[in-house]
Amino acid sequence: MDPISVIRSRTVVMPSTNIDTDQIIPARFLTTTTREGLGAALFADLRNGPDSTPRPEFVLNRPESRGCRILVAGRNIGCGSSREHAPWALLDYGFQAVVSSEIADIFRSNSLKNGLLPVVVDESTHQWLLANPGVEVEIDLPSSTLRLPGGRDVEFPIEPFARYCLLNGVDELGYLLGQAEAISAYESRRA
Repeated sequence: MDPISVIRSRTVVMPSTNIDTDQIIPARFLTTTTREGLGAALFADLRNGPDSTPRPEFVLNRPESRGCRILVAGRNIGCGSSREHAPWALLDYGFQAVVSSEIADIFRSNSLKNGLLPVVVDESTHQWLLANPGVEVEIDLPSSTLRLPGGRDVEFPIEPFARYCLLNGVDELGYLLGQAEAISAYESRRA
């Protein structure tokens, strides 16, 4: 995983509520066990018509969405099945963070373990972000704050261990491997 500290980006807004993991990455794309290439299938059924032609009105197909690294989604993103491919697809597309007033628990956990920052904000901040697509914001992971235009900071919750892993670009296994020397020393004392 790449370490995350500060993310500055314009936002892409998908205001729909209950965006489930099958909408994020349809089941027909789950045949791979690698993370590469899934960005092309991100929101495939919403982005493309039945003949796979891109729908120009879909937000990710608009020129102003290119290069944005923060997705602002409607309430309850990531509900549905527990597929890990959903955060993989978002990351492969180029997103580094997902912001909403509610993020499904398993999706949030999968995101944290794969380097995608889930940011839960209060309802009034969420409504403001939904109403202002394309606004430039800054997410500061060390201080757990989302900075809005005008300098207003909004704190968001994140577990300390998850923050540590994201800041250092390691998953749980990477963290444990980084403790190998201390583990060996402990085991030697116990033997």
